[in-house]
Amino acid sequence: QVQLVESGGGLVQTGGSLRLSCAASGRTFSSGFMGWFRQAPGKEREFVAAISWGSSITDYADSTKDRFAISRDNSKNTVYLQMNSLKPEDTAVYYCAGDPSRLWVGARRTSNNWTYWGQGTQVTVSS
Repeated sequence: QVQLVESGGGLVQTGGSLRLSCAASGRTFSSGFMGWFRQAPGKEREFVAAISWGSSITDYADSTKDRFAISRDNSKNTVYLQMNSLKPEDTAVYYCAGDPSRLWVGARRTSNNWTYWGQGTQVTVSS
C-alpha cells in the first residue's frame, strides 16, 4: 500500500503564493505519474497538474498552467505544487494522487484513473 500525505496549505491573499508538498511512503513505485487535484465546496474534484516519474512529462489544467508548477524529487519520494498569483477561485481542498500504471498523460485528467490519494490540504485565497 502507498500512503500520500499533503502539506503546505493555508490562508493566503490574492496574488500570493503557496507551495504544496506530497510525501509518499509505503510501497512507493518508480513508474507512472503523480498529480494534484482540487475540490471546492459544492463542486466536483478537478484536475490541476500531473508529472511523470522521470519528470519528462507534465500536464496542467488550462486554469493553472500559467501560474502553477509541478515538480518532484524522487530521492525524497515527494511531489510539489508551486502555486503563484493565487486567486479566490483557487480556494479548494487540494489532493495529491499517484498511479504506477503507464496510462497516457491525457487520461490523467480523470480522477478515476488514479489509484492512490492523500487526505487533502485546504487552500484558501482571500480577496
